[in-house]
Amino acid sequence: MIKDITIGQFFPGNSFLHNLDARMKIVLTIALVVAIFICSNFFSLGFFVLVTILLVAISGIPVKTILKSIKPLAIIITITALLNIFYGKGEALVSLGRFSITADGIKTAVFMAFRIILLVVVSSLLTYTTSPTQLTDALERLMKPLKIMKIDTHAISMTMTIALRFIPTLLEEVDKIMSAQKSRGADIDTGGLVKKLKALVPVLIPLFVSAFRRANDLAYAMECRCYRGGEGRTKMKVMRLGARDVAALISTCVIIAGIILMNIYLKNVI
Repeated sequence: MIKDITIGQFFPGNSFLHNLDARMKIVLTIALVVAIFICSNFFSLGFFVLVTILLVAISGIPVKTILKSIKPLAIIITITALLNIFYGKGEALVSLGRFSITADGIKTAVFMAFRIILLVVVSSLLTYTTSPTQLTDALERLMKPLKIMKIDTHAISMTMTIALRFIPTLLEEVDKIMSAQKSRGADIDTGGLVKKLKALVPVLIPLFVSAFRRANDLAYAMECRCYRGGEGRTKMKVMRLGARDVAALISTCVIIAGIILMNIYLKNVI
């Protein structure tokens, strides 16, 4: 399961999404996330599913990798669907004491499950197609107006990017520690929930020690390279918006407009 978590990983490529300006990708990702929540019927949600499939195809990211990003959240998606299945209106199809399953509840459960999956896929495409350096520069540029309030935007963007960058590293460390514990006879995979939680204690302690050691090494390495924050620093690659960024922005606006129109004119169909 640990190896299946791909959050924060970057896959180099030369696709249309890889070549977009990082600032535009962040803005468009936020817009697409909002668009997912705007979807109010299966027509608009189905339209967004097609858009997501198209984005995955354009990005060149393997479908297997996309599925790996969804797999760790399978339990959350299942629990959310099961909770929503009991909150439907109308005639009960199945009665379970005080709770009842209706056709509306089933539709709501399926709708919410697909909504969560789309959120994960769209958000993952941002980190899959954008390097940590580009993310740092883009976040700093987007938060530049906050400098008026004396907020250190460079430190915030650097902290967020480093945290995102080290997620795969820490997950790999967890996998190594668990393998080492198993080789010493530790029983981690069997038993009930309480037993499994207790078995994680020998894993968490060395993980925290390793995380603090890595943080100290990173701070020392930055200090040795005379890192003093963002003041006075220049960029090796200056970000500029191009024709493809304008095309992506227009396409996103068309997608959102299409979703809104479907919500208005097809709201009573399903």
